[in-house]
Amino acid sequence: MSEPFSLLLPVYRGDRPDHLEAAFRSTVHEQLRRPDEVVVVQDGHIGPRLASALERLESGSPAPVRRLRLSHNVGLAQALQCGLAACRYDVVARMDADDISMPHRFLVQLPVIEAGADLVGAAVLEVEEHDVRAGGGVLRVPPTSPAAIAEEARWRNPFNHPTVVYRRSAVLAAGGYRELPFMEDYWVFTRMIANGARVENLAEPLVRYRVDAGAYERKGGVRQLRSELMLQRRLRSEGFTTAGQAVRNGVVRGGYRLVPTALRRRAYRRTFTTDATAAATGTVLPLPVAPPWHRHPSAGRSVTPPVVRTGTEEDA
Repeated sequence: MSEPFSLLLPVYRGDRPDHLEAAFRSTVHEQLRRPDEVVVVQDGHIGPRLASALERLESGSPAPVRRLRLSHNVGLAQALQCGLAACRYDVVARMDADDISMPHRFLVQLPVIEAGADLVGAAVLEVEEHDVRAGGGVLRVPPTSPAAIAEEARWRNPFNHPTVVYRRSAVLAAGGYRELPFMEDYWVFTRMIANGARVENLAEPLVRYRVDAGAYERKGGVRQLRSELMLQRRLRSEGFTTAGQAVRNGVVRGGYRLVPTALRRRAYRRTFTTDATAAATGTVLPLPVAPPWHRHPSAGRSVTPPVVRTGTEEDA
């Protein structure tokens, strides 16, 4: 039986109006199975141009739109946690304000949830601006089976966050989104897996994921390194990783944050992606397979929701 679902879309002042419009239209107007509501979380003041774009999209949307205005910029974890609380439906689809969904995305993802999964993601096509126009990009395929996802999660994020559809109840049962800059999605997914959530990925790319000129530079630096080491400490303290895995991850993933940007980009693309043209001819990324494993307790600090305002006018 088909279930209604909410689309959860956070927006902050750094988003581009034209990218937001493309993201919204691809994920609402152009979908073969449209969301039953759209929850837009406005993370602080966004400025007049972005606010005007949002108002146009809201007024012309074929699905009901509700916008939550947070009193100040609180970051992705708290914005998403507020958005989850506002969603009317248990099934929630994620989307970022600069990516592009394939028209059949929800047509293929929702049946997986309705068949019993708590969390389903998909492959992405990483695209730069010229790729959006020309149709190119590189393919990033996640592990697909529950066992492979569980094994991969001990090493890196096994889901492409902007592609996921999940049950809100499963997210909240694992403690919801918690504050951890740059790593909040990875952390919540590991806690969902540890809590027994039924997980799956589709090998088909269902989102065109924008990668701008500064994307790989932002994956490095001292702040990223601090968050990385904090994440590894938490995964270890929760029993999700072993001591050896924690040391390995700290050295390899921490070191990745400190190498020059050009080397970081080359290493990432060589390890985790393949050219979309090659993929179309049958090239398949190897996917790890893991043995069964047991549940682990989760822990961590919950976030405190900020002040939320609703309405149709942008605050000054």
